[in-house]
Amino acid sequence: MTPELLTRIAIDPALSLLPPRMDSRAARVLMLAIAGQESAMRHRRQIRGPARGFWQFEQGGGVAGVLRHAQSKPHIRSVLRALHYPATSTAADCYIAIEHNDVLAAAFARLLLWTDPAPLPTDAAGGWSLYLRTWRPGKPHPDTWAGHFARATEAVG
Repeated sequence: MTPELLTRIAIDPALSLLPPRMDSRAARVLMLAIAGQESAMRHRRQIRGPARGFWQFEQGGGVAGVLRHAQSKPHIRSVLRALHYPATSTAADCYIAIEHNDVLAAAFARLLLWTDPAPLPTDAAGGWSLYLRTWRPGKPHPDTWAGHFARATEAVG
């Protein structure tokens, strides 16, 4: 999957289901960089682990967090309804769905970023810090981040 294709089939539709203020150049760059970092935009199911979707969400962490967080809960419920899932879908339901529904996975990714109170960064170092705070990767790979961030920045334009 290329960043351009992921943008067209998942990020654009997801952002169209969220309030316009959530769509920004910084948000798009970070969403692409994180998808690159987490799955190389190739794996909807973690090779050796439980995470799902191109953004590699775990049920008890990111999925449950977005469903519970006061800043993201009403928005994810609205996205669920728009995508014809019950607004009362559980973390288990969403975890199963995001493996095959890239739009839903992208909405979860944007909303997880939304839960962080800091403004979205526009540089690789700030993006890395935000990624660590929000995704909390078990085995972070700082050596690959700059490349993913640069590719995402180029793709967004």
